[in-house]
Amino acid sequence: MSAIHRALAAVRGLFQRRRLEAELDEELRFHLAMETAAQLRQGASPEEAARRAALKLGGLEPTKEAARSARGYRGLEALGQDVRFALRLLRRNPGYAGAVVAALALGIGANTAIFSVVRGVLLHELPYREPDRLVVLHQRQPLDPDQEQGFSVPDIEDLRRRQHTFAGLAEYHSMWFNLLGRGEPERVQTGVVSANFFNVLGTRALLGRTFSPDDDKPGAQPVLVFSHAYWLRSWGGDPAVVGKILEMNDHPHRVIGVLPPVPQYPNDNDLWMPTSACPFRSDPQAIASRRARGYAVFGRLRPGATVSRARQDLATVNHALLAEYPGDYPTGGYRIEAVPMLTELTARARPTLLLLLATVLLVLLIVCANVANLQLARLSSRGDEIGLRTALGAGRGRLLRQLLTESVILALLGAALGIGVAATLLRALVAFAARFTSRTGDIALDGQVLVFTLAVAIVAGLLSGTLPALAASRGIAGAISAGGRGGSGGAGQAGSGRLRAILAGVQVAVSFMLLVGAGLTLRSVWKLQAVDAGFNPENVLAVAVDLDWAHYKTLPLRRTFQRALLEKARALPGTAAAAYSSNYPLDGLGRATSGVRVQGRAVADADLPQADFRFASPGAFAALGIRIERGRGIEETDRDGGPPVAVLGHGLASRLFGSEDPVGRRVTFGPGTPLWHTVVGVIADVRDLSLDRDPGGAVWLALDQNPALAGSLLLRSRRDPLDLAAAARRLVLDIDPRQPVGRVQTLETARAASLAAPRLTTLLLCAFAALALVVTVIGLGGVVAFGVVQRTREIGIRMALGADRGAILAAVLREGLAAVGTGLLVGAAAALLLAHVIARLLFGVPPTDPVTYLAVALLLVAVAALACLLPARRATAVQPSLALRSL
Repeated sequence: MSAIHRALAAVRGLFQRRRLEAELDEELRFHLAMETAAQLRQGASPEEAARRAALKLGGLEPTKEAARSARGYRGLEALGQDVRFALRLLRRNPGYAGAVVAALALGIGANTAIFSVVRGVLLHELPYREPDRLVVLHQRQPLDPDQEQGFSVPDIEDLRRRQHTFAGLAEYHSMWFNLLGRGEPERVQTGVVSANFFNVLGTRALLGRTFSPDDDKPGAQPVLVFSHAYWLRSWGGDPAVVGKILEMNDHPHRVIGVLPPVPQYPNDNDLWMPTSACPFRSDPQAIASRRARGYAVFGRLRPGATVSRARQDLATVNHALLAEYPGDYPTGGYRIEAVPMLTELTARARPTLLLLLATVLLVLLIVCANVANLQLARLSSRGDEIGLRTALGAGRGRLLRQLLTESVILALLGAALGIGVAATLLRALVAFAARFTSRTGDIALDGQVLVFTLAVAIVAGLLSGTLPALAASRGIAGAISAGGRGGSGGAGQAGSGRLRAILAGVQVAVSFMLLVGAGLTLRSVWKLQAVDAGFNPENVLAVAVDLDWAHYKTLPLRRTFQRALLEKARALPGTAAAAYSSNYPLDGLGRATSGVRVQGRAVADADLPQADFRFASPGAFAALGIRIERGRGIEETDRDGGPPVAVLGHGLASRLFGSEDPVGRRVTFGPGTPLWHTVVGVIADVRDLSLDRDPGGAVWLALDQNPALAGSLLLRSRRDPLDLAAAARRLVLDIDPRQPVGRVQTLETARAASLAAPRLTTLLLCAFAALALVVTVIGLGGVVAFGVVQRTREIGIRMALGADRGAILAAVLREGLAAVGTGLLVGAAAALLLAHVIARLLFGVPPTDPVTYLAVALLLVAVAALACLLPARRATAVQPSLALRSL
């Protein structure tokens, strides 16, 4: 505490200096008067008494200096003098100060913006009770770790009974339902959870309450909890929503609460309901079947339990279940993993955000190197001033402190301007991060981010100022000791010239790394855009029409609606083709998955090849532009009561039949009594889940034979497909006024949305790389220009002695490009070493792609040559007569 008190006293002393000086003078006069009186009492004359008193006190000025030092503000006072002197110098050089501040503002602002995103997404604590104890459970296929299997209700019950490391396990899945009771029907995404879900997460309701065990009992009154975003978006934040009765699934549901604004995973749900209120989850067959998997599980660890212990505990339970129910699990069983919830929420965002953070740090390094070069150039012109200060007694440490103070002040000014740059970038960065994670609510320029900005500014100031200050002080000291002028020492100039060349090489090396990263991602996005997705998205409109389960429980009711909708849709003016499908490519929705059995082959149920299912009407392949490779597609004859048919994707057909012709063969799906489907055709593989993923196994079944609840009306238009949106909406409401229309979008929009994240990542990397290139080119041109100025006399003498102007031009260019060559070699080696960092963000391009490396190298050489050309041409314009006169 004494050190803190001394520091506070020093600060107070700095701001109360006049009062303290007056008090010190008064105190010293008092002690002097007292000592003089004592000397008078001993018989000394007045003059002698005053002399003896002054001698005893040690002199007034030395005593004052000792008192000031004891108060601790002399160092702060000296720092204040340095700051005032630095500000005066910067006011006299506004061009230099403006250039440095602007460069630092860009570098520091970019770092502040990216760090605010990284902190809000990756570092900020989750808004739950004891969030470090929250985990997400995954059950994965043994042969395909990327395939998420999910849990069945019996799996979850067994885990709850047999595990020993969790204080609670909660069940979760998400579905779309139709909400009625407030004007036009509304389609809402609903999280279906066990009653303890919010207790496991540690989330309290903002209004009302969350679920209780009684809400999840069979026959309980259905209740709903609103998410915060839905409450604001659809209800305007009305607190009176709690207690309202709304209709869903043909039952009245009472709203009991509203959640606070917490991140949601794995879906952004509008509403939440207990499992007992879900018509699918409460089905007896779904509850009893161990193979009806697809539910997610969240857990809270017991106090003291670790994720490692939880994984061991889950593995023990998993092995026991495999031994007891071998027919319900594949060979070797599933693998259950426990992943910390923060890791799960940020898994997709982490690589991209860390890459961007590394990128802006490298940009800041280039900026610091450029600023250091500017300062070296400026210090060379201040040789007389610094030399004079050295001659008058200023030590090397004092000079270093003054020069570093100037550098840090520039960095702090740059940071102040950089906060505005960060605020400008932040909105776009939040929208960018939202494509990877729901944790964007914590992104803000708060106090901790500003502390980071201050720290970055100080480090940048010291980093950009230390080397120039050291080089300048050594060069000037050497010049003075040799008896020359401060700025003209040959050794000092040579040393600072070498340092400027090294700094320019560092900028080139780092720029090369950033440009390679940007070039690789640019080529990757270009290949992703050019990939053959297996369908034609042009002029196709998709209108989501997910039928209300309560009103369309039976298959005949669904068929009637879908037949009526298709008949009316095909009659719409401007429609080239109309169809209905359970899914369309890149719709962002999951797919129903099941095992496929070929007739005549004996394979255990658990080991069957898995396939994704779609249900489509006749004309769906024509509407989507999917090519039929063999056989036929789904036709009008494939109706209810006819032989069940199936169309296979190319990849699945190859896996099931190899080189054999699958047309005419029969397949069935899942366990139980087989319903054999005749394969009538094979279509081209479609990348309908993601453009950067290989097509999975796809099976298309006739919609009329399998009328699905969820689906979309597909309209291929002869003009702008959005012109059909309003008419399609009216068609649905004309058939059923209680049936809402969901998302309406073109397939071109869906494809563009699937490319949005890699495009934005590439755009940011290219923007930062371009900034680095510009700063590097400016710095390189400045180094060459300053070298020409310093060597004006030498160049003039060489030209007076007959040197060719072309030779002078070539020599200057060669010296400038030497730093480029060294930087390219270092940058290429570093880029190759760090290639694995960016590999996971690429598609169709290796991280060591020689075309990209060569193109970046040629680009840097070209722009560097242009940057060096102007000062090099200026060197050839030097007049020899002027150089000779200055000898």
